Amino acid sequence: MQSTLEGVGVERSTSAMTAEEKKVVLASSFGALLEWYDFYIYAALAVQLGSLFFPKGNETAAFLASLATFGAGFVIRPIGAQFFGRLGDMVGRKKTFLVTILLMGFATVGVGLLPTYEQIGIAATVGLVLCRLLQGLALGGETGGAVTYVAEHSPVHKRGAYTSSLQTTATLGLLSSIAVVFCLKLSLSEAQFRDWGWRMPFLLSFLLLAISVYFRAKLHESPTFQRMKAAGATSKAPIIESFSQASNLKYIALLFVVAAGLGAIFGTGHFYSMFFLNKTLKVPTEEVQLLIGPALVLVTPLYIFFGWLSDRVGRKPIMALACLLAALTIQPIFKGLTHYANPALERFLETADVVVTARDCNFRLFADAMTECDKMMGFLTDLGVQYRSTVPETNAPTTVKIAGHEIQGFNPEATRQALLSAGLPASADLSAINRPVVIALLFVLVLYLAMIYGPMAAFMVELFPARIRYTSLSFPFHIGSGWVGGMLSFVVTAMNVYSGNIYFGLWYPVIIAGVAFVVVVCLVPETRGQALD
Repeated sequence: MQSTLEGVGVERSTSAMTAEEKKVVLASSFGALLEWYDFYIYAALAVQLGSLFFPKGNETAAFLASLATFGAGFVIRPIGAQFFGRLGDMVGRKKTFLVTILLMGFATVGVGLLPTYEQIGIAATVGLVLCRLLQGLALGGETGGAVTYVAEHSPVHKRGAYTSSLQTTATLGLLSSIAVVFCLKLSLSEAQFRDWGWRMPFLLSFLLLAISVYFRAKLHESPTFQRMKAAGATSKAPIIESFSQASNLKYIALLFVVAAGLGAIFGTGHFYSMFFLNKTLKVPTEEVQLLIGPALVLVTPLYIFFGWLSDRVGRKPIMALACLLAALTIQPIFKGLTHYANPALERFLETADVVVTARDCNFRLFADAMTECDKMMGFLTDLGVQYRSTVPETNAPTTVKIAGHEIQGFNPEATRQALLSAGLPASADLSAINRPVVIALLFVLVLYLAMIYGPMAAFMVELFPARIRYTSLSFPFHIGSGWVGGMLSFVVTAMNVYSGNIYFGLWYPVIIAGVAFVVVVCLVPETRGQALD
């Protein structure tokens, strides 16, 4: 069976893409683009949503809560992967990922229709979290379904190139969400955007949903699934079958580690880089979008390039190199962003000595700051300030010492004024930003993502047998990439708050990428050329 299919792949590898293949790739990619746009529009508006749907009074706590809600959509993705993966292996790929796109579209429109916290209180927060969970549930089923469907339509020696078109949609979805928000902010006043303009990107999803459903409804079922169904070879219990076989469990574990490496690169390049520029370096949101936009445009065709390249040199070496480069350069890149985007802040960090003295400091990952020390650490981190922590000899009150000036208790205004007097820039000086270098640094971060994500779809599909493929690849992929990548900005920020160092949290993605590199090199098999039946 394998040699026959590979022979067909060789014969077709020299021919152009057929009309049916074009329809499959384009319709699947447009649907995936909509799903990613829907998912990322929250990221583009995270700061605004923090103030609209969470209690006011502590900007850092609201922002962290907003990031946690964003991450919640990723956390639930494995549940969607299991639920929809099971359906996809039992009733078909096409029907399942048609349901996922409907669920995603309606959840996104729901965010645009939600009343705010000021209007209905905590019910608004609950509604936002629920919509995010539905989005994550849908995306958990979409990714596995789309890559399985396209791969099972692809000739064997073009599988990496064909499936990599789906991988471009993650970047294009983020780029689209940024572009829509940017254009709206240019067209509306600040008051208009705050009152109702922020709803428009979510409501736009309804139009995109209608177009996507129209195209997907015209697709045929995957030929691999049709042959399985005709032969009566589909799995009746794909979840049990996936997790009860030792040989299959080994590949699930390996995919989890590779996906975690992807998640670390993904979360760092797509999300945390923007949060870092905006929240830590105090670059205005619109300027951040103008900086990340060109990097995303430049990297988009490289997903297909690396997918194509993996058809020739293999999936394994490209993914391993991406993890290695990320582990070695993430820390220097972010220090470079500080140097070229806000040099005044860099000078302040090098010369100012900020010391927090308190006994009641805690590391709170999923709870609001309770003590004066916790609030002070969050406040300083929100301003992009590094600090040292010391413990007093007696039960003295919390104090912060800035350039010799001591402030007792949590006094935000007095602390801010002392920091400004010591040389802290209130915001980034736009005239001092070296835009070409900042764009280049952002491009390098997303280049690593293209390197590992371009071949990833073909790699995942080739690891598992057809009868349990949708289920087997979806769960570890979303545990690894979803939990690591989705929660990365929140975890990195929380680690920074605790340590007092704006770069400390970046060890989180660095270590994960490093572990993924070792696993890929030592344990992951090369899958290029595997038959899919």
